[in-house]
This record gives sequence, structure tokens and C-alpha cells, in this order.
Amino acid sequence: MKKISLSLLLTFFALQSFAQLSPKEFLGYEPGTTRCTPHYRVLAYFEYLAQQFPKQIKLQNYGTSYENRPLMVAVLASEENFPQLETIRTNHLKSIGLMEGSASGKSVPISWMSYNIHGNENVSSEAAMIVAYNLLKGDSKEVLKNTIVVIDPCVNPDGYDRYVNGYNQRLGSMANAYANAWEHTEPWPGGRMNHYMFDLNRDWAWMVQKESQARNNLYQQWMPHVFADFHEQGINSPYFFTPPAKPVHQDVTSWQREFQTIIGDYNRKTFDKNGWLYFTRENFDLFYPSYGDTYPTFNGAIGMTFEQAGNGRAGLAIIKADGDTLTLKERISHHVAASKATMEALSANADKASSEFIKFFTNAKNNPTGTYKSYVIKTKGDEGKVKAFTNYLTKMGFQYGYAEKSLNLSGAYSFVDDKSANAGVEAGDIIISTSQPRSTFLKILMEPKTSLEDSVTYDITSWALPYAYGLKAFATKDKLAFTTTKPAATDKPTADVAKPYAYLLRWSSHEDAHVLAHLFRKKVRARVATKPFEVDGQKYGIGTVIITRGENTKLGDAFDSIIKEEAEHQKISLIPVATGYVTNGPDFGSNYVSQLKAPKVAILTGEGTSPYAVGEVWHYFDQQLHYPATMIGTNDFMGVNLADFDVLILANGNYGRVLNEAAVTKVRTWIQAGGKLIALEGAVSALAGKDGFSITKKESKKEGKESAEDNLKQFGNRERESVSTDTPGAIYKFTIDPTHPLAYGLPSYYHGLVLSTTEYEFLKDGWNVGYLKKGPAVAGFVGNEAKKRLENTLMFGTQDMGRGQVVYLVNNPLFRGFWYQGKLVFANAVFMVN
Repeated sequence: MKKISLSLLLTFFALQSFAQLSPKEFLGYEPGTTRCTPHYRVLAYFEYLAQQFPKQIKLQNYGTSYENRPLMVAVLASEENFPQLETIRTNHLKSIGLMEGSASGKSVPISWMSYNIHGNENVSSEAAMIVAYNLLKGDSKEVLKNTIVVIDPCVNPDGYDRYVNGYNQRLGSMANAYANAWEHTEPWPGGRMNHYMFDLNRDWAWMVQKESQARNNLYQQWMPHVFADFHEQGINSPYFFTPPAKPVHQDVTSWQREFQTIIGDYNRKTFDKNGWLYFTRENFDLFYPSYGDTYPTFNGAIGMTFEQAGNGRAGLAIIKADGDTLTLKERISHHVAASKATMEALSANADKASSEFIKFFTNAKNNPTGTYKSYVIKTKGDEGKVKAFTNYLTKMGFQYGYAEKSLNLSGAYSFVDDKSANAGVEAGDIIISTSQPRSTFLKILMEPKTSLEDSVTYDITSWALPYAYGLKAFATKDKLAFTTTKPAATDKPTADVAKPYAYLLRWSSHEDAHVLAHLFRKKVRARVATKPFEVDGQKYGIGTVIITRGENTKLGDAFDSIIKEEAEHQKISLIPVATGYVTNGPDFGSNYVSQLKAPKVAILTGEGTSPYAVGEVWHYFDQQLHYPATMIGTNDFMGVNLADFDVLILANGNYGRVLNEAAVTKVRTWIQAGGKLIALEGAVSALAGKDGFSITKKESKKEGKESAEDNLKQFGNRERESVSTDTPGAIYKFTIDPTHPLAYGLPSYYHGLVLSTTEYEFLKDGWNVGYLKKGPAVAGFVGNEAKKRLENTLMFGTQDMGRGQVVYLVNNPLFRGFWYQGKLVFANAVFMVN
């Protein structure tokens, strides 16, 4: 074998460097063939491009995923614009009022190409590499001349690698296109979601997940003019691109609607030229504010969804229902073509897009849309909720202030009462003016009633933040004055106590539950007042947590520092008292002051449970409450000793196979011995009618006499008629029993997001803690038949069973992690119901 000289090797690598390898050359295979590309190789290619084109592309890391994978975008520009990127970016923010100062120079519009927010829709990340390469090699030169392009090649790397690694492991030496082949079946939970099994494409506005928070921070630094969100759908569907389906939110501007059509035309011409099937104006609407198309749209951009056939089933190749074979290579070509067409549409309309974007924010500040000019958030007694809410406002870039003095409002809309009312504003109350650059999005998130042009919609239909946070809020047509200086706290300790007999924790928010969880982790013992009381001239409600020194002598001198540590971190006031004797109500040693126990918690997970629902519970304990909980797989359940746990949580799911007779007997025996079962949604349904469980479903009743003609229906109306029984996320006002431990910290009502048409009888052997009476929804769409079914139905309840208890949460208080007030209900279920 001949020796290769060092000079020849150097020449070879120099040529390789000069060659600027395509994705096919870099990876060693053409994307879409042989295997799916793992995340680290996708990023490696973008790093390679940044080395090869240093005058046109830079990489910007914006965080890490829960599994510590990097989150990264590539920013591409022409050689002329690249040195001015930072100036272009800051000028852009100044021009729309999101950065101080005046903009100078020409505005350059920004397009953001977002790939793979759903991990098992892997075609997006494969396409992203080709899109970047083509741009840098001069394909569509005008795009980088006239615009800046931001490419996020993989929004959800944890889900992506879960899918890609799993598929590659099941893949043989060649792809098997048979649809039922092993390689086309994802194991539970699938790769769609992130680590905590959240759908990141439902989390844009709520920012519950780490990846969403990091992306939001980056988004606000760039504020793109066009945002393209690339997805996949069922394997038999043609390609979807904009314009969207109805309903389109009423606050989408005429220009945004017009440019949606322009971008659609660019895509249509490309797909027509290639003879590819596609559809528009169906299925994918522009309404729910927490999608990757609506969030940008409500922030001034032209946001749109692209849907390619494939999803987690397709793999490298799959035979469709029509007998044709859909390949990953083909899927990639569609996304690459759509990306190019969309970027070219912005490039050709750069000046108009820039001027309309500035106009959007100028109008938002000077002539905001909507009926109301100001929102008032009452603060007294709701400090924990208000803190969480204002933290959210700050993260979203919304401006707010504080009332400087008291005043009375007439004719303001009361969120609590759902009607016009007189409202008293006190100094220190939160004032949110709609006269600010982001007011359109603010109005959409705050609006008490959503306007729905079409009842056939893709997601929930109401979400108003005052209801989600359980706030006492008012909306007024008056523009209220405010100060940005936070008033000094007026609360003072009840007494100057050097060595308190006890500390008191008022119970009204998730932050309070966080403090209690922290105390339990530190082995602190605590009690709860089951009746109101008064001490040192201050009144305390039911649910107040009492931490006495005498019951925590094992902590010694560390007692006070442990107690104060987490309270200070959460900015929660703990009140020291010098005595266990109260002026009114039960003393601290009374039977009406119950001992709390730090529970050992188990969560059932795996096949038969809903990944989303399990993820909501898991994330609540692990990332929000920071309290230990053990995940138990459904396949291992029968071998687990439930006596090791105090609480078992069954999230939503289809429990037909899981809760067989033997499993139900096991659970029932454990409850009778002192265990506590918390069942949510589908788990409640699985227990209904089972021996020992008092929850029962209503018997369906038809009004009037059934006629043969009732069965005569028009086929073309089938979709619209089906929504008659639907409740796709409407807000209802529940009646609450605030004296029950499940409702500690709540008033006599609770605004819940009702997600389905549930029908349960009131408990005869148990406590009906939260329920619906007759009356309409406060906000959102409810089908006519669903309205009737939801009358007089249980939402929250408990049942004693032997020495244990069952908690029925028909309504999910942890939905998507953003229904803040629901977190207190769930904390009560875990810690207070005893």
C-alpha cells in the first residue's frame, strides 16, 4: 500500500473545506434515506456551515432542554448586512417601541423558520439543513439581500431524539414501508412531547416549560415579521399551507390576512409547478393564542402553520391508504420548497412588510383595539397570585403599574361577577393600560369574552388570564393613571416576637403550597386550621397553616431559619405569634387544628395513561412544587406494595386494561387501610360504577318523544352537528364549598376551564366540593346539547372509604400547567384532604 504524503492530506482537507459540503456530503447519506439524523448531527452541520460561511451565518445558543440538549438558532444574512446584524436588530426594536431610542437606517425584515416543535415530526429538522445550505450557496439570492433569516432547526430536541433514536433502533438494513411494521409503531409516550410530556406547540403563550421560556426570551430579541411553523399530520393527508381555516381571531389585521394569502400564492405556484397535492383554509385555524402561528401573529408577525403528511408513523417510507409509498425524502422536499416560497414572499414584499409591522405596534400603543382601556387587579389578600401574575406579565414584556390613590369606577366589567359593576380601586392595586406596544396580545389574553366566528375549532375557546389566576379583576373603558414605582408594603408582623411560639402561613395560592412543600422536605411538622380564628387583632381563614416550635424541637436552633428561608424566597409573609391561645376560634391545640402529614406520593404512568396528563402531574411535583413523587409504570403496578405510599394519583387516561378487577380490588383495599386516591378526568370515568366507589354517571335522558324523523340527517352537516355535544375549553363558574379541605384558600366560587362534556351525579355518599348548577358558561363555546348535559354536574368531590379517601377531580386543575388557580386545588388534594 502506497504512503500518502502529509501535503496530499492537507490538500485533500483544504479542498474539502473549500467544497462547502452539502448535507448529503457532510452526513455521508442523503437526508431522508438510510436513517433519521440525530440531533447532535443536525447541530454539527450548522456548526460546520458557520465555519464555512463566517461572513453570512452566526449561531446563537438560547438555552438548553430539560435533558440538557442545546437550543440553538442560526441567523443568516447577506455579506453586506451581516456586519450590521446587531444594528439592524436594535433599530428594528426601536422602530416598534420595544427599545428606547430612535431607529436610524433602513429596516430589514426578519423571517423565522421554526422546525420540529413536535419531536416525532422529524422531517422538519432534516429539511432545515437543506434550507440553510441552499440559502448560503446562493439559491434565492434576493432573500438574504432583502431580509434576515432566523432558522431554529430543532425546537424540541428531547422529543426529537426520543423519536429518532427509537426509530433507528427499530430500523433494519432497509426501510420496511408496510404500515404495520414494527418500525412504524412508537412506544409510549412517543416523541411528540418534550421531556415532561408537554406539547410545546400549546405552550407558546403560557411558557410553563423551560424550552418555551428560553424561546420566548430569544423571540423578543428579534420580533420577526414572518414566522413559519413546520409540522406533520396523518400519512394520508396532502400538504397544508396558509391561508388558515376559520375561526381567525378578530384582531388579526387586514394586512396580516392579506399577506397570508400572498404567502399562500407563492406556495401554491411552487406546488402547482411540481404537481403536488395540497389544501388550504381547512382544519388549521388562527384562534387559540398559544400556537406557533397565533403567538407570532398576535405579536404583529405573519404567523403560519405548514403541515406535511408523515408524523411519527412514517419513518423513512410508508405505504399510504391509496397504495402509494410516502418517503421521508419526498416529505423533506415539500418542506424545503415551502420554506423557500415563504422566504421569497417576504423578500419580494420587504418594504411593505416592514412598514406594516411598525404600523401594528404604533396603532397598538396609540389606538389600541378592544373595548377596554385599562385593567385593574385587586391586590389585597391575593399577594401570592398577584406576584405570580405580575411575574408572567414581565416575562411577556407587558407593561403595568400601580394605583397611586383610591378611586371609584362606575360601569366597569367585573370578571368575578361577569357583569358591569362599580369598582373600588385602592392604592397599590395593579393597573394595566392597553396603550402599550404589545396591547393587541395583551387584550387577547385578558379579554373576558372571546368572539368565535366558527364553532368548529382546533383547540380551547377561552383562556382569560384573570380567570386562570383566580384574580379579582375589573376592565374599564377609562384610561387610568398609574405609577411604575411599587408602593412600600404595609403589612407588619403582629408582634415583635424574639422567639415565636408559632409561625402562621395564610393559605391562598400556589406559592403558599410551595412553602409547605419545602417545609415538609426539611422534616418540619405543621398543622392546619379547619375553622377561622383571630389572634393579635388579625383574622385568619380556614386552611391557615400553623408551624409550632414545640412540635419541631428536633430542628433545634435551625427552626427559625428553615421556616423563613423558603417564605422569603417565595416572598410570602409568615406571621410570628407569641402564643397558642387565640382571641376567637380554636386554640392551636384544638381538635379543629389538624396535624398535617408529609405524604409519600406515587403517580401511575405508562401505557393506558395520557402522556400529557401524566406530564402535567409530574411537572407540577418536580418543577413547580419541588416535592418528591414516585413514577410507577402501569406494567409494574400489580407488583408494587401500595403500603409504601400515602397518595396514589391516576391522571387522565384510558384505564380499561389497567384497572381490571384485580387492580381495582388492590386499590380499594389500600384506600380502606388509610390510602388516598386522587383520580382525574378519565380515571374518574374508569372508577364510576365500580364496587365501593360512589361516583356515578348520569343516565342519558332525551327530552320529548323520539321520532323516526330524528334520524334523518344531512351528511354534509355531520361535522357541524357533531359540535352540539362538544365543550372545547369553555370557562364555567363552579359553586364551591370553601369549608372543605379540597377548597381551602378558595372563595365560594372557582372559574374552571371545562374541556369536555362530563356528566356525573352529585355524590350521595361523599362531599360535593365543586359543581355546576344551571347556567351558561362565562366564556367560550359550548354546544347546545352540551349545555344541557353540564347542568347540575359534579366537578370536584371526595369520598371516605374505610380509613382512607378518594378525591374525584372530574375537571383537570393542572391543564397544560397554565391554569394557576387550579394548582391550589391540586395542592389541597395532596396535602389538605386527610
